Amino acid sequence: MKLENKVILITGAGKGLGRKLAEELAARGAIIAANDISPINVEEVVAGIHARGGKAKSFVEDIAKKVGAQSVIKNVEDDFGTVDILINHAAVEPHVSLLTMDEWDWHRTLDVNLTGAFLMIQTAGRVMKAKGSGVILNLVAGSSNGSDQEAGAYFASKAGLAELSHQADAELSRHGVRVFAIRSLEEAIRVLEEA
Repeated sequence: MKLENKVILITGAGKGLGRKLAEELAARGAIIAANDISPINVEEVVAGIHARGGKAKSFVEDIAKKVGAQSVIKNVEDDFGTVDILINHAAVEPHVSLLTMDEWDWHRTLDVNLTGAFLMIQTAGRVMKAKGSGVILNLVAGSSNGSDQEAGAYFASKAGLAELSHQADAELSRHGVRVFAIRSLEEAIRVLEEA
């Protein structure tokens, strides 16, 4: 897949791997729709892409809510005409032991990391199915700090996302939409170039 002028929506684009993907894909000529729940980091990412001559716009929404997920897809379509590629990167990673974790932290982790990805797959998937093409990448990487300690909710959500990716690909691939579970920047680039 040639990435030039492809509209790529990245959730959680304000930091971490989402930010790196936004910058790298913009450098390859893609149009970046950068989503995050907070405007501060994501607007900095977009400004940096513009400064390097790239194309990007920020879309501030909470994709863990159905209205937020639907709103960001509609707004990207309104601004850029379509969504060619969706990258689900938005995630929260509380470092609290399972025995002391507050129920709110457990629910918020699953809401953002798994339900948010489901809502984005569902909403973007409908757009992609209607046009007969699209690629969805779901980040199922391990803990960002490299530690397996006290991140049970995070890993449970990412294991669920890996299986959701498999099921979504089984349903959507017959309509020209491919769904992949990926673990790194390099894997994301490779999958997109081969798609």
